[in-house]
Order: sequence, then C-alpha cells, then structure tokens
Amino acid sequence: MKFTIEKADDKSSARAGILYTDHGEIKTPVFMPVGTQGTVKAIHQEELKTQLMLLC
Repeated sequence: MKFTIEKADDKSSARAGILYTDHGEIKTPVFMPVGTQGTVKAIHQEELKTQLMLLC
C-alpha cells in the first residue's frame, strides 16, 4: 500500500491524495460508509456511489 499527496493547503492540514492498494486506487478524501452484509446486499453498487466501504 502506498499514499501520495496530490495537493495540500498551506493554511490548514487539508490535503488530497491517492491511496494505492492491491485492489486499485482510492482518491482521498473519500466518503467511506460502514454497512452490514444485509444493507450492502439490498443496495446496488451503482447506487452506493462510493469507492470504499467497511463491512461489519
């Protein structure tokens, strides 16, 4: 896994980058919902519109 910073703000700690994983690239900052198997099965992937999801 690797993380590169693409842009950083001089006035705050804000930054945007790319997290490189074995499964692909994740652009940050990212909305990362947390769901159960039931909620994920009930929603189609195209409706989620997210790059990343944590399952409980």
